[in-house]
Amino acid sequence: MIVSLLPVRTPRLDLDTAAAASGIHPDLLQRFVELGLVPATTDAAGRLSFARSTPARIGTIVRLHADLALNYSAVALVLDLLARIDNLEGQRRLIQSGTDQPSWT
Repeated sequence: MIVSLLPVRTPRLDLDTAAAASGIHPDLLQRFVELGLVPATTDAAGRLSFARSTPARIGTIVRLHADLALNYSAVALVLDLLARIDNLEGQRRLIQSGTDQPSWT
């Protein structure tokens, strides 16, 4: 018997919903997309949609910009470094649990 699985579409947020959930204006969210700070997909009609984790990412962007007075180029660098740290910590946890070997060995 062959079982074929249907793709699962994760719910996404539209521009206005993501902006409202983040507490920012939709134009600022569009600017974040243009700067490459927030990933978005575009449908056939040209409307932006966002992952459900977008408001948390926007909160980080706004805090870095406001609290540390970083420009948006520096914010992009910090976000990249934070993602790398999360990746390395995940690898460390796997190694410590003994379930996986690091990719560099």
